[in-house]
Amino acid sequence: MTAKSMIRDLVIALFACALSDARALAPDYAREDRIVAEIVPAIVVGDAVYLTTPRRPRVLAIFAMPAKPIAGAVIIHGLGVHADWGLINGLRTDLADAGVATLSLQMPVLAADAPRSDYAALYSEAGERIAAGMAFMKSQGVERIAIVAHSLGAAMANAYLASQPAARVAAWIPIGMQDPFASRPKEPVLDITGEDDFREVLAAAAARSRGLPQDACSRQLTIAGGDHFMAGRRRALSEAVVRFLETVVAGGCGP
Repeated sequence: MTAKSMIRDLVIALFACALSDARALAPDYAREDRIVAEIVPAIVVGDAVYLTTPRRPRVLAIFAMPAKPIAGAVIIHGLGVHADWGLINGLRTDLADAGVATLSLQMPVLAADAPRSDYAALYSEAGERIAAGMAFMKSQGVERIAIVAHSLGAAMANAYLASQPAARVAAWIPIGMQDPFASRPKEPVLDITGEDDFREVLAAAAARSRGLPQDACSRQLTIAGGDHFMAGRRRALSEAVVRFLETVVAGGCGP
């Protein structure tokens, strides 16, 4: 084999590896479509609606509108699950029962075995979906909108809220977030972890405590007995979220 052919083969191999990596980090739309096809027929509370984003003409969201909503919540699921998964289903149902309009967004997904770190490549697309969700809620007459996000979904919301085009939100409620604040929050924050959450989550929450807004209601909350997925503690979580939103809506977060 000549030196020229060796170089050619090396270039081809490197290009193939780069192409493989790019495909690995691209959203798995086929998997997302399969997830959507499975969950939509099983929706009990709320209705399936479809949002348009710059990269996807139809993005599933599940919308529940109480008769007289006190506020709205865009709800974002975590890694490996979907817009109507157990904890997310419970949160959106509990909040709707308490008078909060809810829109649970389907986030972009990777292959089932993709590590959490690879999802950073999808944050931009996740932000587009959050923006579309905010716009949809406003189109329905909901003006005071919070973001309620679990685990990886909280990281996606964190990146969105730090971005230049981010819409102002009434409140932000990250649950089990494993990251520092991407920028100092401008809105009231209820930063929630479980008592038995992952060590990485608890360490990140301790570091975030110094970056909370200096208003009258922003704080960190530990759900007693709760793990990362709030097994058996969903009601306590939902009640805490509703109380916080009621305080925000009542104007109780002034300096």
